[in-house]
Amino acid sequence: MAEEKRLRITLEAARVNAGFTQKMAAEKANISEYTLSNYERGRTSPGAKTLAKLLKIYQVSYDDIIFLNSDYGLTEQ
Repeated sequence: MAEEKRLRITLEAARVNAGFTQKMAAEKANISEYTLSNYERGRTSPGAKTLAKLLKIYQVSYDDIIFLNSDYGLTEQ
């Protein structure tokens, strides 16, 4: 699976698993809901700083996102 598609799938899964709505996560990351939605739909990709913020908010690591760590409920749909 391409890294971009994996990131799209797992960003949404990590957010949902962490109990955040798009609105809540976007506010915490200081981005718009539209921007977060675009990341989750694969229309755009977050920069390194934004990705780091999102991972911290969701309490997952980059490895968890890339390797679809099932310990966090992150699985390909």
